[in-house]
Amino acid sequence: MQGIPIRPDQASTIAQSVDHLYFFITAVTLFFSVLIFSIIFYFMIKYRRRSPDERPKAIEGSLPLEILWTAIPTLIVAVMFVWGSTLYFQNSVAPPGAMEIFVTGKQWMWKVEHPEGQREINELHVPLGRPVKLTMISEDVIHDFFIPAFRIKKDVLPGRYNSMWFEPNKLGTYHLFCAQYCGAFHAGMVGSVIVVEPDEYERWLLGGVQGETIEAAGERIFKESGCSTCHLPDGSGPAPSLTGVYGSTVHLTNGQTLTADDAYIRESIVSPAAKIVSGYKPVMPSFQGQLSEEQILDLVAYIRSIGLPQDNAKEKQQEEGKK
Repeated sequence: MQGIPIRPDQASTIAQSVDHLYFFITAVTLFFSVLIFSIIFYFMIKYRRRSPDERPKAIEGSLPLEILWTAIPTLIVAVMFVWGSTLYFQNSVAPPGAMEIFVTGKQWMWKVEHPEGQREINELHVPLGRPVKLTMISEDVIHDFFIPAFRIKKDVLPGRYNSMWFEPNKLGTYHLFCAQYCGAFHAGMVGSVIVVEPDEYERWLLGGVQGETIEAAGERIFKESGCSTCHLPDGSGPAPSLTGVYGSTVHLTNGQTLTADDAYIRESIVSPAAKIVSGYKPVMPSFQGQLSEEQILDLVAYIRSIGLPQDNAKEKQQEEGKK
């Protein structure tokens, strides 16, 4: 007979570390709660007034005692801060080579898109033992992507990309919740994360309805939306070339510079007049409301796949070396 579970399964590499911190904070809280209330009750009995005429003596403060009960809590809180910060930074940046999956929150469902083109609703298939990075955005209101068994949770915001990563280390099916009240049917915005063996994951990718890869879908949208008529590869058009732009430094007309990341590319699609590239005029129309967040994610993935300047430079050097 199984007992009552006191916590969800530990199904990711960080889950055990999060639990250790949680149990430490709980133990410290319980210890001091019992200690403080025990002392209070002890003093209530020992120093209670025994007659109406009794007047207690004045008690002088104790500097060593005050230093002690200030230093000990400060040290304990510092340990909690360093421990929690270490876990936060450890889980804030995905390791190199992590598989990227795109998630779009919408009242009241989770839409998932794999790089190979597979799409899911309220389900997320992932391979065992492989780091997975989720790039997330909302189409309407604030949602929150929460997988208790993985001990990860992140707000999913409209108009802004958020990301988080995990590495599943246990096979099974785990609950997925929206942990931010998002409307009347918030309680129904649930799903499942299905962790399978890597071979089974590959079979699942091939066995489903295979669509375009996310880069191919982005290239198609790029052409259908007329982007290719202005953003020519050689930069001779009225808009800058997007070949190799991802990850590069962009110079703006106001003299500022920035790095072309996912957020910048999305903003350039929905609000192209917000940041104008130096040497070009603000002639690009806004695609706000014309493209869904999923389509914009496809476009970002396609622009990213065109190639980074560093990669292009290395390839050229290798070709010149062969010659």
